[in-house]
Amino acid sequence: MRITLMETMTIDEYKALQGKSGKKKATPEHDEQVALFYWAELNSNKIPSLKLLMAIPNGASYGGGGGRWNIAKRMKDEGVKKGVPDVFLPVPMMYMDENTNEIGKVSAGLWIEMKAGKNKTSDEQDWWIEQLREAGYRVEVCYSSQEAIDVITDYLDLNSNKDE
Repeated sequence: MRITLMETMTIDEYKALQGKSGKKKATPEHDEQVALFYWAELNSNKIPSLKLLMAIPNGASYGGGGGRWNIAKRMKDEGVKKGVPDVFLPVPMMYMDENTNEIGKVSAGLWIEMKAGKNKTSDEQDWWIEQLREAGYRVEVCYSSQEAIDVITDYLDLNSNKDE
């Protein structure tokens, strides 16, 4: 049985349940990624692959006082690399060619780079995106949590009308 997007909770439904209000510092890219992970958590029982969705802490800013530069150095020493996409779903997928009924496209996993507003990918991000695509991964740049949800839904083939 396939799960369709209509059977999952939306970001707006989640936010309505949370009753979030109040002013805060504008962090649109962060907020969109948080919303994506709220959606994944809420729907992971219906879509178990979502339990594997993970954030990559490569773009974090650790400036300022309180030893935050020490955290950044430790992360770099542990192998965090600049430019790696923000979100990874380590679920390989094979898609059937509807015309031949044979395996068509294969993807090793899904990477998503989250952006906000008019932000563009950096040279380092472009390099990673190219390398990951050449290695057989699907890589997308998304400007909202809903766009990322749509990409994941498409990647996991959740809107297919075919029975398993």
